[in-house]
Order: sequence, then structure tokens, then C-alpha cells
Amino acid sequence: MEQKKKFNVIDVIAVILILAAAVFVGMKLVNRGAGSGAEQKMLQVTYVAKAEGVDKALYENCQEHLPSRLMASGKLLNGEIQSVRQETYYALDENGNWVADPYHVNLYFTAVIEVPDIEVQTTKVGDQEVRVGKTDYVLKSEYIEFSNVTIVDVQWGE
Repeated sequence: MEQKKKFNVIDVIAVILILAAAVFVGMKLVNRGAGSGAEQKMLQVTYVAKAEGVDKALYENCQEHLPSRLMASGKLLNGEIQSVRQETYYALDENGNWVADPYHVNLYFTAVIEVPDIEVQTTKVGDQEVRVGKTDYVLKSEYIEFSNVTIVDVQWGE
């Protein structure tokens, strides 16, 4: 005797879910393929990072290694630290007055990197966002690394 199978509601839902998953995976694969083969427009970003109150000897050590390719997560990036300048660092003395600290300086690093030009600009160097006022930025290159620096300027474009 031949039995006919009938689709019940659960079978219909299961088929719809399988089809929806297949369409979702297919769209992801198509979008990934289009993104990798398509030429993405890049935007040059120049930013200045301030390392405050660092040992005075670090200024000359940094100059010896510039320009220096930027790094993040152990990988070299398509940008570099191009220059560094120093500025006097002021500290409070025992009387509560601001005085020049002879052993420390503020360093201002200028870095340039190419980032994808997207509709909403979120500039990322590695996994870190670059925006004016960010105070916990880690500036890292092949030879230089400073943590807790402050981004003081960002320029998009040439």
C-alpha cells in the first residue's frame, strides 16, 4: 500500500528557514566576492598624536627612526609616522606653580595613512578609531610605541 506524505506546518516552516538561510549565505558570498575584486576608493588621512610628559631623550631616539611604518596587531599598515616635534612640558612645583620640566617633553607625531573612503567616515588605524580628543590611542610603528596619547588634529584628504 502506497502512503502519501502530507506536508504539515512544521515541514513548511523548516523548508522556508532552509531557503532563507541559503539565500542569506549566497548574498554574503556574492557581496564578499564583489568587495574583494572591486577597486575601493581610498582617502588619505593625516593626524597628529600628542605624547605628553615623556622622557626628553625619546625625542632624538624617535627622530632616528622616522619615517616609520604604522603597525597594528603585529601587522604593518599602509601608513607611516612621518615626523615628530617636541614642546616644553610644564609641571607643578612644590609651591603650586607651573614650571618647565627639564627632564620631560611633549611629543607631537604626524602620521599619514590611507583608509577606505566610505559614506560615514570612521577613520580606523588597525582596530583603533582616530578622532580629535581621543585620549587612549596607542601610536605604534616598527620602531616606536607610545600608549595613552591624545589625537589633537585630523585632516581628511590631501
